[in-house]
Amino acid sequence: MRGVLTAALAVAMALSAPAARAADRAGEFDYYVAVLSWNATWCALEGDAWNDGRGADQCDPSEDIGFVLHGLWPQHERGYPEHCTTPKRDPRRSESAAMADIMGSAGLAWYQWKKHGRCSGLDPAEYFSLAREAWEKIRRPALLRKLTDPVKVDPAVIEDAFLKENPWMRDTGVSVSCRDGMIYEVRVCFTKALSPRACSGRVARECRAPSALLPPMR
Repeated sequence: MRGVLTAALAVAMALSAPAARAADRAGEFDYYVAVLSWNATWCALEGDAWNDGRGADQCDPSEDIGFVLHGLWPQHERGYPEHCTTPKRDPRRSESAAMADIMGSAGLAWYQWKKHGRCSGLDPAEYFSLAREAWEKIRRPALLRKLTDPVKVDPAVIEDAFLKENPWMRDTGVSVSCRDGMIYEVRVCFTKALSPRACSGRVARECRAPSALLPPMR
């Protein structure tokens, strides 16, 4: 009986493996999600503990950072590919460093390339250029930069603020994610040609809490 079960398990794994690999092939995806992180939240949850407690450079209050581009993620209608194998070269240090102005650090740009950029099917120059183009399309609400104290806010209010600043967005093409009770990211969905489109799956509404904390910019 043990031999039969082992053989059956081996067959099941063999049948499922090609499908799993097929989902993570470079260039095979449905749309992009541009992910904007609220820097103050990231710093509170992660960045302040970096560098032996000295904090990440982008968490220095003198930097005065609102949103940063977390990444441009290839997306399936359900789920997403990651860590794809691609014949394209990896980015040069100078290419990763050139993204620090909108991504916070060269390290994040490199990590995003490894996890998501390789799945785009593009080379690093093309991928980073497309990511910057997506970033520049999105107007970030100036009102959020005027906060002086943490506030509890309905995530839908953040979505509405982005829609007001960006009339070209679809109502279903922007969503907010939360983490540990805080507003964490805003996600904007694009076609492969960076036209607006609806988000799908979990991306369509990440944060279902009635309210979450939004710390002031830092």
